[in-house]
Formats: sequence, C-alpha cells, structure tokens
Amino acid sequence: MIEVIDSETCTSCNICVRVCPTNVFDKTDGFPVIARQEDCQTCFMCELYCPEDSLYVSPFAETSVSLHATELKDADGLGSYRRAVGWTKDTKDRRGIDRSHELFGH
Repeated sequence: MIEVIDSETCTSCNICVRVCPTNVFDKTDGFPVIARQEDCQTCFMCELYCPEDSLYVSPFAETSVSLHATELKDADGLGSYRRAVGWTKDTKDRRGIDRSHELFGH
C-alpha cells in the first residue's frame, strides 16, 4: 500500500498520478496527494516510475503502516522497489527495452 510521498525530494512531476491504475493520487498545484490510499493495489508502479525515489509502497497490501520519510531515508527505503528490480539511475540506458519511458519523459 502506498505510504509516503517525500516532500523534500518530490519534484511534482506527477508521473505517479499518471501511472497509478487505480487513481490513488490527486494532482494539486504542489505535490501529489495520496487521496485514496485504500484503493492502492500495491502494484508498485508509482514507486517504480518516480524519477526521484520520493515514494514508498509498503509490501503489506492490506494494512497501512505508519512510516515517515525520515525513517525511510535512514533505512534506504525510498525507491527500494526500483532498486530491487534493477531499475536505477545506473541502468537508465537499458530502459529502451521498455518503451513506456517515452510516455513519461524519463
């Protein structure tokens, strides 16, 4: 379940808003907002596509956990799913295999 958007690193690109299949986020004049957390399917798409590693999706789909961005930064948790699947800044040149990056500009 989506738990955190780090306001210190989020650039308001709204990629998370666009990739979410269940419309969990609301676009605002500033940072996106987790508006419908209960609709999160724990698909990790938002965390995967976030170019700044500003999101954290908990692998516990049925239970919300109370976490803060500071805790996640200390534990290297923000963007951990993207790193786990090998989609990092160091592997950006290999993303051409997945052409969806063209849709989102990253």
